Parts: sequence; structure tokens; C-alpha cells
Amino acid sequence: MYLPRAFAEPDLAQLDALFAADPFITLVTPDAAGAPFVSHLPVLYRRDGDRVRLEGHWARPNPQAGHGGEALAIVHGPHAYVSPGCYPDKHEAGRVPTWNYVVAHLHGTLASFEDEAGLADLVARLSRHFEATVGSDWEFDPDDARQRAMLRGIVGFRLEPARIEIKAKLSQNHPEANRRAVAAALAARDHADARAIAARMHAALP
Repeated sequence: MYLPRAFAEPDLAQLDALFAADPFITLVTPDAAGAPFVSHLPVLYRRDGDRVRLEGHWARPNPQAGHGGEALAIVHGPHAYVSPGCYPDKHEAGRVPTWNYVVAHLHGTLASFEDEAGLADLVARLSRHFEATVGSDWEFDPDDARQRAMLRGIVGFRLEPARIEIKAKLSQNHPEANRRAVAAALAARDHADARAIAARMHAALP
């Protein structure tokens, strides 16, 4: 990822916030020919200090379930178009349009698993977590033979990234007056992503 120093975010608390808002990742691995193969997957995220773990599963027919090895997980954050009309110095500085956004790239080695106990535990934890986010209470029942049979249709994975890159492009390369003006303009939009970027910009202002 192209990551200018001004936009590099070293604070892993920002990664926590990204996953709390959107744990649906893009997972990229090389296929047998070296071409990128992409899946879009919900994951469980855990961080203990600098150590991060992602857990999820593929449908067994997904070719990525057999890849293993090196992987890139992309965590998508909020993003918003920035019009040059927002900038107080738009005329004298000849400003042009841009896009502000937050994204994270997690690089590591996949470990897959297929044992029934491990898959049952994973599905139980995934369902508890995501059911709670929608106010529902479905639970995986390990005593239900029909539900256990469904486990044969998936392959689990874990990813503990060795390298984490977080990019927060929030107009840091602009004068403070421009940053405040952009944040105010985005906060006024009727769009959740724009308001989320505005909140991050306000939090980063001196």
C-alpha cells in the first residue's frame, strides 16, 4: 500500500475502531499460478497489545480454503469525497478534488483447520458475536446433528499478522484552516461515512 508518512497511523487503537465498525474483510491470497484470489468474509478480531488475531471460515468449495501461506487482509474504514470548494485557500493554492479515508492492511500467514471441535467453537463464537449486534439470540447447538453436519461444509482459518499498516488520510498535508473547513463540511453531510471521517479529523486537530 502506498503510505506517505503523513498518513501512517501507528496507534492500534485505530485498528480496534475499524473492526468495531466493520469486521467484514477482504482477504487476498495468491493462487497456484501466483494470481491474486479474493474472498469477502466476516471475522472475529482480537488484540492483546501488539498481537492481533483474526478468525473466520470459508465455504469448503471456495478455492481459497486450500491456499494457505501468505495472505493480506484488508479492513475497510470510512471514506468521503473532498471538494476543493471546502478549502479557504482554494483559489490561491489551486486546490483539486481528493478523497479522505481510513483503511488497514494486515499481512501474515494463514493457518487453516477442519476439526469438528475447532469449527464448532468458531461458529459458536461467531454467532454469539454477530447475533448480539442485531439484538437476536440464535446459538449454535453442538447437540443438534443437523447443525454439526453443516460444519463439514466449511474450513476455518486464523491469521496473526506479522505486519500491520493503517492509513488514515485526513488532510494532514493541509494547513489547519483547510482541515477544520473540510471536517466541518463533512460533518454537515447526510452520510454516515462522511460524518465518521469528520469525527476522526476533529479528533486529530490540535
